[in-house]
Amino acid sequence: MHKILIVDDDQTHRQMIDTILRKDGYDIYQADDGDQAIDNVQKQFFDIILMDIRMKRMDGISALKAIKKLSPSIPVIIMTAFSSVNTAVDALKSGAYDYLTKPVDSDELSILIKKVLHLNQLEKENVYLKERLGKTFHFKNIIGNSAAIQPLFEAMTLSSPTDATILISGESGTGKELIANAIHENSPRKDMPLIKLNCAALPESLLESELFGHLKGAFTGAATNKKGRFHLAHKGTIFLDEIADMPLSTQSKILRVIQEQEFEPLGGTQTIKVDVRIIAATNRNLKEAVQTGRFREDLYFRLNVIHLKVPPLKERSEDIPLLTEFFLKKFTQKNKRFIKGLTPKGMDILMRYDWPGNIRELQNVIERSVIMSRGDLIEPDVFPEPLKKLYQSSNENRMALNVGKSLKDMEKEMILLTLKKTNGNRTHTADILGISRRTLQLKLKEYGVH
Repeated sequence: MHKILIVDDDQTHRQMIDTILRKDGYDIYQADDGDQAIDNVQKQFFDIILMDIRMKRMDGISALKAIKKLSPSIPVIIMTAFSSVNTAVDALKSGAYDYLTKPVDSDELSILIKKVLHLNQLEKENVYLKERLGKTFHFKNIIGNSAAIQPLFEAMTLSSPTDATILISGESGTGKELIANAIHENSPRKDMPLIKLNCAALPESLLESELFGHLKGAFTGAATNKKGRFHLAHKGTIFLDEIADMPLSTQSKILRVIQEQEFEPLGGTQTIKVDVRIIAATNRNLKEAVQTGRFREDLYFRLNVIHLKVPPLKERSEDIPLLTEFFLKKFTQKNKRFIKGLTPKGMDILMRYDWPGNIRELQNVIERSVIMSRGDLIEPDVFPEPLKKLYQSSNENRMALNVGKSLKDMEKEMILLTLKKTNGNRTHTADILGISRRTLQLKLKEYGVH
């Protein structure tokens, strides 16, 4: 219940406000002067203070200044006669939240109180969020600063320190396993095991044995006892990749582990208790799988406590230069090659390609290019066939566009097209075009682009 302190030496007016606010469900305290208000604030916290300006022993302005020193976050609403509005303005300059003229209108009072409490709550939530986001998190090998990737980083930052079950969805090759690794490494369980299992890689007959373990003789070929992945992940995290491919019979057992944190190994009757955080991933639409009966609805809701959606590379093309630089460094060191970077034409092709294989495909392209490049700059002629075709097609288009156009018009068209492709990122645009950022700025100013 919200606590409100009413400070007024007019008992009748004070009691009237008390009655109005108690009807609205607030916990009301009263003081008849500024010094009593200060004494109350020293003893307990209030959500709002309503205070008259003109009082006998200590006026409202003096009390306001003292209260703001004791507790700067408490909103103080000043009450004043209409003739003293100028004094109320002085109070606002001293830190008052707002003012009301006396006699106070009950509807105006109720609306203002609700508004202040709502804004107060938003401010608290904002402070909490900033504190959480301000903590140091190291999402190793997850590269990007595009607008499309920021919501993912924020959600990872907020969810990593918790024990919440997480569902990661995204196209193949977007880095879902890397995200699971990063969440575990930034969780309180980081010193305990991260156990992984690809649910699509095993037949149904072996999947349950891998997950829950088995006793000797549980089935043909079970020559010894074996601990399952859940057992091995005790106190740590289990990552279940391609969860959509899990058979329905196994899904019901996973649901039990999530709900009860217990299971029995195949061929056994003894219940094993575990403390495991679950991270699942899929490149399919689980909602559609639920609707078609291929995935249990109750398991879907249990897994989908925190949903992390990984954008495809084509939606975060601004990150391609950063990712390219990362992979170049990695593969030049691995293959002992000296490659300084890509030519502007090469980077242009990378930026314009759709990347159906996402980051995994980009990584493969860069590794191949490092190995096949004959100079210290990577040219488009060492790219795989789909990117080569894009390069050849773009050359043909450029030749067609050149006919009947001046060089100045072609320059303008190329700059504006490249700027559009990079979603307005002027630094990347300048890099692709092989010009300085200042030259680009001057050109855009000439075209009337601000």
